[in-house]
Amino acid sequence: MKKIVFIHYHLRTGGVTTVLRQQIEALKDVSKVLLLTGEPPKISFPVEVVHIPELGYCDGSSDHDFKPEEAAESVIKAVQYKFKGKCDLIHVHNPVLAKNVHFLSILRLLQKDGIRLFLQIHDFAEDGRPLFYYKQDEYPADAHYGVINSRDYEILSGAGLKKEGLHLIPNIVDWFGGCRPEVATSNIALYPVRAIRRKNIGEAILLSIFFKHNETLAVTLPPSSPLDVESYSGWKDFVRDNRLNVEFEAGLQKSFPELVQSARFIITTSINEGFGFSFLEPWMSKKVVWGRKLPGICDGFEDNGIDLGHLYTRLYVPVNWIGRENLYRRFKSAMKKNINIYKSGIYNEKVAESCKKIVENENIDFGLLDESFQKDIIRRVLSDRKDAERLLLLNPYMAIPGDLPDDKRLLKNNLEVVKGSYNMALYQANLLKIYSTVVKSRVRHKIKRDLLLESFLNPEDLSLLKWGDYVE
Repeated sequence: MKKIVFIHYHLRTGGVTTVLRQQIEALKDVSKVLLLTGEPPKISFPVEVVHIPELGYCDGSSDHDFKPEEAAESVIKAVQYKFKGKCDLIHVHNPVLAKNVHFLSILRLLQKDGIRLFLQIHDFAEDGRPLFYYKQDEYPADAHYGVINSRDYEILSGAGLKKEGLHLIPNIVDWFGGCRPEVATSNIALYPVRAIRRKNIGEAILLSIFFKHNETLAVTLPPSSPLDVESYSGWKDFVRDNRLNVEFEAGLQKSFPELVQSARFIITTSINEGFGFSFLEPWMSKKVVWGRKLPGICDGFEDNGIDLGHLYTRLYVPVNWIGRENLYRRFKSAMKKNINIYKSGIYNEKVAESCKKIVENENIDFGLLDESFQKDIIRRVLSDRKDAERLLLLNPYMAIPGDLPDDKRLLKNNLEVVKGSYNMALYQANLLKIYSTVVKSRVRHKIKRDLLLESFLNPEDLSLLKWGDYVE
């Protein structure tokens, strides 16, 4: 029976905490487990939890600063007390986000003490999160890494990690823990997200104009960060001013299971995902998913047999609807700003060349545009029937939102694949196999951070929603 230690900054409600809880559930009967966290948990966990404040968020300010050696010693002592000796490995969540400026130093000290590390990445600071970017520290070398999707696996392989030290660990999928409430179907198309900028709310609103059965687009939750709140408020005002059939904050009025069960179909227009639950979870409730597909995220799902062929990867709009020069100016500004923040070596010539490549046959993908451009396009579609028809010619799939001729086959296939490929039993087996490899196999490799950054800060696939400033 292996002795496993988990480390995470906190145990607040959220995606990483959910995954952590699932991992503990998967291991509780086959391993001895200890959980170390930087904040006291507000809800119970089915495992012993030790609070080590130095593992929490820390920006290095004098009021909350500490020596990494103190934190590493606290971890080692907690492990020794629990197991009367050493553990087999420490499983760390999201270690490459600089939410604790000393975190990488702490991990290096643990490695120096002979502790094996398994570092699971859910999010990259290089993926449009400059506030959480380690400006100088190298990421831990000679440790085993885990990722949650095939895109990140390929990116880290290309950035220097060897396959024997890099592991794919897709999440478990189960929306309601087996509880499927019976609720009458209502006339809503549900976008079950917290409406941050990257969820591309404007595109969902554009699609709603073409709904065939007068469905109401229902967005479940508001954002919390100031920049996202500003964007969100702008969309609420826009919807009200144009009298569009959109409901915000639906999740504050009804329970989430009730909303899902009552929806005619589920929609997603996100331009950025971690694992990609939105492409898997709805099938568990026998609901069709419709909207934008993210190839890098969905490739692994499709390899397992999930059928997402009805989704689109680009939503084209004529570039002359927004003005080519204005578009180029905004893209160059966003790119140069982020090059400076990340201290990237991308040349200005490449930025200028890439600006031209984002336009394909005089069209550009709606998902690359910011809120200001998106609103201009939606106003145009609302005011001119010919422009609406032109948009449908460019994007024929918009004419059948949520209505698929073979939806019964699709629902049956995808439900069976999700149940068969993303369940607790398979997850447990994969996790234990990875742990066995971490314990038995040493690996010599490290992440080349310049290559990692280039994989995300790509001028030819730069969305202003993720990389640009908010423009009213």
